[in-house]
Formats: sequence, C-alpha cells, structure tokens
Amino acid sequence: MHMVIYALVEASTHDDALATGKSVFDRLVGADPHAGAVFDYYVTFDEEDTSVAGKARWGELPTAAPVDSDDGQDLLERGWEATKEEFERNLDRVKEAIDELSDEEIMRDEDLARHAFHKVGAYDGPTIFLYTEHGTGIRHRGQLDRLLEASEELWIVPADVHF
Repeated sequence: MHMVIYALVEASTHDDALATGKSVFDRLVGADPHAGAVFDYYVTFDEEDTSVAGKARWGELPTAAPVDSDDGQDLLERGWEATKEEFERNLDRVKEAIDELSDEEIMRDEDLARHAFHKVGAYDGPTIFLYTEHGTGIRHRGQLDRLLEASEELWIVPADVHF
C-alpha cells in the first residue's frame, strides 16, 4: 500500500530541505544502518522516473516548502489531519473491542482487536504521517506545536512511501 508522509526539517534552502528530508526517509526505509525499516521504499516528488509512485500516483506536490508558506501549511494540514483521523479510527476500534469482546477474545486478536491496540500506540509506520528530521513520528498536537514554535526555518518535505 502507498501513503504520503511528511518530514519536518530545519533548512535554509529548498535543496537543503529536500536533502535532509531524503535522509529522514532513508532512515524510515532502513537505508541507514542504525535504523530499522518502517516502510519498504519511498519516492520524493522531485523524481520523474517512476510510473507507480510519487507524482504518478498522487499528482503534483511541492518537493519541499517552508512550513509558513501556503504550500507548507497545506502539506502540514494534510499530514496532521491524516494522523488524527487514523488515530481516531483505530481508537474507536479499540473502544469497541473493549466494550464487546472478552479478555480472551482480545487476547486471540478477535476482529483484529490487538492489531488496533498496536496501531493506537504506534510511534511510526502507516498510522503516523508527520516525522521530525530525526525520523521520529509526531504523535500528538503538543509535540507538533513545540516543533513549530522552536524552529525559525522549518520546511516540510513529502514522500510517497510503500508499506
């Protein structure tokens, strides 16, 4: 499956932002020897040689944008809303499982209940759409707000990832 994720990185130029974003995505696909793979591969929106990912799948997106620009705000909103919606969807599944299933049924992963528990607690992967420049998933609004307030030159870099 494919999804678009976003890296929030400090940079002074577009090229620096894109390079730093790619290093974040390298970590998330396990290209960095000190990082475990969270996704199978990624394609950034500057790549033209693919017919199944990036622009070919999602259309034109900025390759990198300052967070305080219109494009940056749009990408940030997309990433945060997707994270929030995925969390709420899985949290609803968890609440339903607690209300309707026995402990034994949850333990057996009836209706993928334990899988939903896992997704609610995930730090990265398909339920997290925003990442710091260190490859850390942004899981709650306070964390995002602190990052936004702490940086003067914050950029957002999108990538199509496969998982």
